[in-house]
Amino acid sequence: MSRCIALAKNGLGTTYPNPLVGSVIVHEGKIIGEGWHRKAGTPHAEVHAIQNVKNTYGDLASEILSNATIYVCLEPCSHFGKTPPCVDLIISEGIKNVVIGCTDPNPQVAGRGIKKLFEAGHTVTIGILEEECEALNKRFFTFQNKKRPYIFLKWAETANGFIAPIERNNKKPVWITNEYSRQWVHKLRAQEQAILIGTNTAIDDNPTLTTRDWKGSNPIRIVIDKTLKIPSNAHVFNDQAPTIVFTEKEASTTNFIEHCTIDFSENLIPQILKEAHKKGIQSIIIEGGSQTLQSFIDLNLWDEALVFKGISNFENGIKAPLLNKIHDESQGIKNDTLFLYKNKNL
Repeated sequence: MSRCIALAKNGLGTTYPNPLVGSVIVHEGKIIGEGWHRKAGTPHAEVHAIQNVKNTYGDLASEILSNATIYVCLEPCSHFGKTPPCVDLIISEGIKNVVIGCTDPNPQVAGRGIKKLFEAGHTVTIGILEEECEALNKRFFTFQNKKRPYIFLKWAETANGFIAPIERNNKKPVWITNEYSRQWVHKLRAQEQAILIGTNTAIDDNPTLTTRDWKGSNPIRIVIDKTLKIPSNAHVFNDQAPTIVFTEKEASTTNFIEHCTIDFSENLIPQILKEAHKKGIQSIIIEGGSQTLQSFIDLNLWDEALVFKGISNFENGIKAPLLNKIHDESQGIKNDTLFLYKNKNL
């Protein structure tokens, strides 16, 4: 099962809206086939693993599969989506022993695949490395169970606790951390589905919010802009990624820019998360600024916080958000330090 989890991680950032799944087939104590889900609409992990066996063993594959055990970190699907049900394939290939890490929280699956396997006379073992398998799909489980995306808070702060200077001479980001930390952030962007900033960050920093320093897809950009004051030539409106603008104004939608009207007299965050869930967004990085980040903290609507601390100091500036928690992990990134916080009070 550990191998299933390791394989599944290869799909991080490319399988949305599907979960991460890895599968391994074992015969006489030896792994003879393996695979992982690569992209929505393409074959699932179990399909790749079974095909791997067929490619290797040819005419002997059917007999070998009938005496093999298939491991999969998430319950095999039992419904027709963009691909046929994996449960039907396992049954048709005669793989009698099935080991499953955890059940699927998706109501379309939710135990139905397991039930179908039992009814077909298969031996099914459930709950192997269950916590690890659920942690692997923390985004998918949060989306299904809590009806919202998984929330990453991310910011960089100076050694003396400032997130940005009070004044700046141009509309460019003021770098607090080194290039290796910035590359780490771009890797994070490639793994997550969306990234959110407020109006002031969009205007003051004019960020592109892309994965320039890492290979992978650019996240969906989400911008809060009550009165549509962000200039139309801002980088967040270029064609490098789609952008969703939450506003109180009515505005037309283009191929890359969607305007979503919400009530700014009410709390914005729950409205944004509700709309993001409707749009199938499973994870969002909140990149600021300080007021936007603090809003998520105050509402306790966050799952992980990634705080990059540099070695420089500002004489004065905008204070970093206040988290009031002890970090769970830390790591050095050259002369920067990354602190990871996990929200255990949800």
